[in-house]
Amino acid sequence: MSKIGKKSIAIPEGVEVKIDDKRNVEIKGPKGTLGLKLYKEIELEIEDKKILVKKSEKFKEANAFWGLTRALVNNMVTGVSAGYEKKLELKGVGFRMSLQGKKLVMALGFSHPVEIEVPENIIAKVEDNNILSISGIDKQAVGQFAANVRALKKVEPYKGKGFRYTDEQVRRKVGKKAGTAK
Repeated sequence: MSKIGKKSIAIPEGVEVKIDDKRNVEIKGPKGTLGLKLYKEIELEIEDKKILVKKSEKFKEANAFWGLTRALVNNMVTGVSAGYEKKLELKGVGFRMSLQGKKLVMALGFSHPVEIEVPENIIAKVEDNNILSISGIDKQAVGQFAANVRALKKVEPYKGKGFRYTDEQVRRKVGKKAGTAK
């Protein structure tokens, strides 16, 4: 029995939910619109400003998709009403980044500047040359783009250079120590 699947999803003010023939759900809010195609084992129902996720008892896979579907729909409701944001911090001497149109251009210590295209549904802002703010309505897209940028230069444990999330704690290691001369 899924503890997550049992919970209902509250629909905030200003958010509209449309369910087409119990297979497609479209959620529209002040920040935008998101859609999801449901699994055949799962059905959604709307009762007094709440979304209920129901599963079919005929299929074994229904238990697996029940909690997943509830989490996806909840993330969609949160995204269209409040949105999601991730912040990355770039540390290191000579490391910098800038936004040129829809391209993020970074100097990461390589012999060439690294350019990465910002996806359509993502808003990226560079603050103070070393903090990148990534925001959007799709939780998966925001997290994936942040992970792709972070993978370009992960923070290393000796000097702490590279990309890190602003709330991330980096465990620092002690470097080589000169042996004691006898």
